[in-house]
Amino acid sequence: MKKILLIPIDNRPVCYDLPRQIAMLSGEISLSIPEKKLLGGLTKNADTKGLLNWLKNINGNIAVISLDTIAYGGLIPSRRSNDTFEEVKKRIDKFFEILKKKKIKIYAFSSIMRISNNNINEEEKEYWKDYGEKIFKYSYELHKTGNTNTDIPEDIINDYLETRKRNFEINKYYIELANQGLFEALVFSKDDCSDFGLNIKEANELKELSSGCQNVFIKTGADEIPLTLLSRAINKHKNLKIAPKYINPESINKISKYEDISVSDSVNSQIELAGAMVSDEKNADLILLVNNFKDEQGELVMNVEAPLFSGQLQLPDKPYFIADIVNANGSDNNFVKALFENESLKEFYGYSAWNTTGNTLGCAIASALTYFGAKHPDQKIFRILQITRFLDDWAYQANVRGKIMDNIENLKNNKINEEMKSFEDFLLKKFNLKNVHIEYFFPWNRFFEIEIVIHHKYIKIPFVDILFYE
Repeated sequence: MKKILLIPIDNRPVCYDLPRQIAMLSGEISLSIPEKKLLGGLTKNADTKGLLNWLKNINGNIAVISLDTIAYGGLIPSRRSNDTFEEVKKRIDKFFEILKKKKIKIYAFSSIMRISNNNINEEEKEYWKDYGEKIFKYSYELHKTGNTNTDIPEDIINDYLETRKRNFEINKYYIELANQGLFEALVFSKDDCSDFGLNIKEANELKELSSGCQNVFIKTGADEIPLTLLSRAINKHKNLKIAPKYINPESINKISKYEDISVSDSVNSQIELAGAMVSDEKNADLILLVNNFKDEQGELVMNVEAPLFSGQLQLPDKPYFIADIVNANGSDNNFVKALFENESLKEFYGYSAWNTTGNTLGCAIASALTYFGAKHPDQKIFRILQITRFLDDWAYQANVRGKIMDNIENLKNNKINEEMKSFEDFLLKKFNLKNVHIEYFFPWNRFFEIEIVIHHKYIKIPFVDILFYE
């Protein structure tokens, strides 16, 4: 039995509930996670003292850790926090001292502070509402040409650069610890990337600094990294092989939105980080069917449409799973329709179309590897996991969200229940799950993400409150 401790990025369902669903696919895994109230949210920092106390009183042999949660209180607080380098380092050192005493193998990741190209300050410091786009341009030009000219007020640009410098110095400190052998794996994640910017410059420097350490990785993505590291910990030494198969093979060198590497590089990188090997179809254990975009990736909520799937869908004749990345956040409706027109999903090992290409791949790969590699896979949990993903990625993101997000009152009423009902009925029938009641919530009081709670005779999800009556 692998006893794994998980400290997520924050309390969102994809960060908190999804990894528990994945772990429960296998009876060989015991996953412990702090109470949700200890974790950060959109406007709340994690209780780092509470997390340290939790860690002192829990046992395990593996830890999958979001270092931003311990260092700053979460991913979003890592961009907002005004703590000094010394204050952050002190928290980190206390945390690692506990792990060392327990002799726990550490799989960890830290973000390279993103630079969003907009004036939305929902996840940034307050001044982003006035200077976000200008800061992005300043960062881009500074990296590309060395030009430091800007009309951003001096106090604001200084604060921004000081915050970046602190986070970068903390990341360099992690490399020192990696060189001392502290980590089984350490990932630095690049979130919302472009071809130039201070985040890209820092990534290059971190790569150079860690060149002699084989277990340090620089990866495009963010929220999916804990899932990927969870998979790596679960599937270590299983040597499972995955063969990518693309719906549009001529377009695998295209670059997804919010990423800085090609689709094929992103796919291969995610497979390898998750603890598997890239293979050809003949020798593969699993086929990863990638529904990739032809030219530009769509973005439904921004009214950027990409050509949808057309033609006949030929499913592999061996175990397969699907990463649907035609859109950045939300399914390709034509592809899902073609998938469900197949009478049997016998060799089906999962589906994802969650947010960015990296997010989608990390979720799909971690789920499929864990389910396929389990000695006694839990088919009931697998069905519930898939219903959850289709309700979120297909029903909500690709269809319902656009219908309800024009009225802020829809965050409080039952409009989402009405719109989701037909999708529920279809999916419950397709996956043969009866006596189910499903609820929907907006955990961060915005339309971007939903929480799906499935009540079943034997199981209640989210898994913070698991009930088994069998």
